[in-house]
Order: sequence, then structure tokens, then C-alpha cells
Amino acid sequence: MIKEEYIPYVDGLIELAVREDIGDGDHTSLACIPAEERGRMRLLCKEEGILAGVEVARRVVHRLDPEALFEEHLSDGARIRPGDIAFHVSGRIQSLLRAERIVLNIMQRMSGVATQTSRYVERLQGLHTRVLDTRKTTPGMRVLDKMAVKIGGGENHRMGLFDMILLKDNHIDFAGGIEPAIARVREYLRATGRKLPIECEIRTPEEVDRVFAAGGVDRIMFDNFTPEQTREAVRRVAGRCETESSGGITLETLRTYAECGVDFISVGALTHHIRSLDLSLKACE
Repeated sequence: MIKEEYIPYVDGLIELAVREDIGDGDHTSLACIPAEERGRMRLLCKEEGILAGVEVARRVVHRLDPEALFEEHLSDGARIRPGDIAFHVSGRIQSLLRAERIVLNIMQRMSGVATQTSRYVERLQGLHTRVLDTRKTTPGMRVLDKMAVKIGGGENHRMGLFDMILLKDNHIDFAGGIEPAIARVREYLRATGRKLPIECEIRTPEEVDRVFAAGGVDRIMFDNFTPEQTREAVRRVAGRCETESSGGITLETLRTYAECGVDFISVGALTHHIRSLDLSLKACE
């Protein structure tokens, strides 16, 4: 199920996709397919991976043909192999053809993100560390990327700038340092009545002590640390707040950082360095 708070984003994205792809009409289908002629199509999986986007595909189909019959055979999160059929859809052929490319564009990318995420999650098997996504997403498609990360077994970081305080290096430098930055954040939250988690990025293990001297935060991010620096920073935090590693961590180095004891590792490549999964939507009996 799509989270309730995500639905406006998903529906808005679908509307944009319909406008940019269909415009004032699918004139090819209008020219050669009778308006009331009905047909059936199937979503064929052509590659191994993690299926994602089935629920979004259902919304696309029903946006273009509210009376279409959507027969789901595989759900979001299913491990797929070539030849698997994710769903059948029946309805007015003109509507099915209008939905075809929108459905594929969404599902191929989402399945690629979910498949990529699952590889990172599997690399952390047996450890308490969890993999996080970032804001490095395609503009306008963030909600789909975030949904796909969850489907692939990962966790979401913040959705945007509005649902978490994250003091990064530029904020800290412009504010005059870690201590004044944290002080201003706490005053801002008091003044506005907001209850947002606070995360602070640090650049050396020694800065852990400065964060706690300023009153502490909910999570500390170790930015571009070596594994040795990460172990030292985790030791200094000593369980007083959550910890996160970020910056240049690859699938090959992921487990090394996790074994340092961090709670989270954020990986931009989950959403900005992916290959779409091969799927097709074809006419069938």
C-alpha cells in the first residue's frame, strides 16, 4: 500500500506524466483503434531483480481507464526472474496504450532502485546497521525513489528539507561553528513549536565532543571518515545518540563501515546511480 502522505505526490507525478506524454491525444491509437474496443495486456519480467511500482502502475491504469480490470499476480517487493508475469490489465485498448510507456518508465526505474537497494541490504546481513537513501533523486520523482528504496529493504532518510533538521558543513560554516548552529536550531524549534529530529554532520572524530558540549542532537553524521576515524567517533558517541556514516561509501566498503558500529549508512547511489530493470507491457489473449 502507498503511504497516505505519499498519495498527493504520486498522483501529482502521474498527472505530469500524462500531460507530457499524451498532450492533446495519442493520435496513433485514436487513428487506428476503435474507441470502445477492449483488450488485455501483461507485464512481463525480463530480468532478475526486485519488483517495484505495481501499486503505482495500478493508479496510472485507473487514472486513464477507471473501469479497467487490474489483475495483480506479483506484489511490490517480489523477487522476479525472466518470464514472470507481474500483472494482467484489461480495458479499453486506447487507454491501455496510453498507459503503457508511463507504467514502464515508472516500474523499470523503481524496480532498478529496489534491486540496487537489496544488494546493499544483503551486504549488511547479520549486522544492526541499516542502509539509508538520500535527497540525490531525480527532481519530481523523489517519492517513487523513496518508495522503491523501502521496497528493496532499505530505510528512508528525510523526504526533504521540511521533515528533519540536518546541519551540514555549509550550515555550520555560515552559522559560525557547531555550537552556535545547534543553539540556533534549538531556539528556532522552540519559537516555532516544531518537533523535528536534529542531525549534525561532523568532519573529525573530535567534533563529537563539541556536539555534546552544545547539548547534543538526535543523530551525528560522520562525513567522509575513514573506517579508523569512524570507529573512534562511534567510541566517543558511546551510545548517546544515533550515528550515521556518509560520503563515498560503496558496495565494496559498506560492510567495513558497518562493522565500525554505526547505526546507519547513507548511500546516494541507491537512487542516482542505478540501472532500470528490463520489463515489458505487451498485448495478450
